[in-house]
Amino acid sequence: MLSLRGVTRTYPTAQGGLTVLKGVDLEVMPGEVVGLIGPSGSGKSSLLHAAGLLERPTSGQVLIDGEDVGGLDERARTRLRLHRIGFVYQFHHLLPEFDALDNVALPMRIAGVREGEARRRATEQLTALGLGQRITHQPAQLSGGEQQRVAIARALANSPRLLLADEPTGNLDPTTSQAVFEALRELAKTTGVAALIATHNMELAGHMDRVFALKDGHLVQRAAESQAY
Repeated sequence: MLSLRGVTRTYPTAQGGLTVLKGVDLEVMPGEVVGLIGPSGSGKSSLLHAAGLLERPTSGQVLIDGEDVGGLDERARTRLRLHRIGFVYQFHHLLPEFDALDNVALPMRIAGVREGEARRRATEQLTALGLGQRITHQPAQLSGGEQQRVAIARALANSPRLLLADEPTGNLDPTTSQAVFEALRELAKTTGVAALIATHNMELAGHMDRVFALKDGHLVQRAAESQAY
């Protein structure tokens, strides 16, 4: 579902180019939950931004569902992000004036889904994440874990093939983090979406199918029994 081949990323600085990704190769399969660990500044967000078509790599290939997206113009990249990629961030970025239902329905409306169908599908997503009784609540009326589950439902609203999550439990307590992660993992397994999750939470990383560490710009797979960096 996601294939990175020899991806590099260099940023210009006053001191010259700063290369944070150095020939990264990665494959993520449908229904697989892959963890990405590494210290702050190691390039985790840069890798996710390249995979999610938010930034163009300096060199290398990014393939989504077998399609090399390197030559797509910005309009085509935006359309692909809308329909095939879901994003979850550390901060939920929910619209405060909308309730949970409308926050999840909005991406579908942008994609051209009729209002009634969008609201029906949003209700199904929220119910699957245990929020069936909270769909009319605004973000301020929800707990941190509930807000993040709404954000996950929103990311899955358009049935993406690839889900990218950047520290999705970074602001949550351990118990809530576990619950949110389990909900995300279960959805990946049941829907077949390929998930790539950047995290500092080593306990959660231990429950993922595979875990990779970014160190000095290189990606190294970690053994299941030892996933510290």
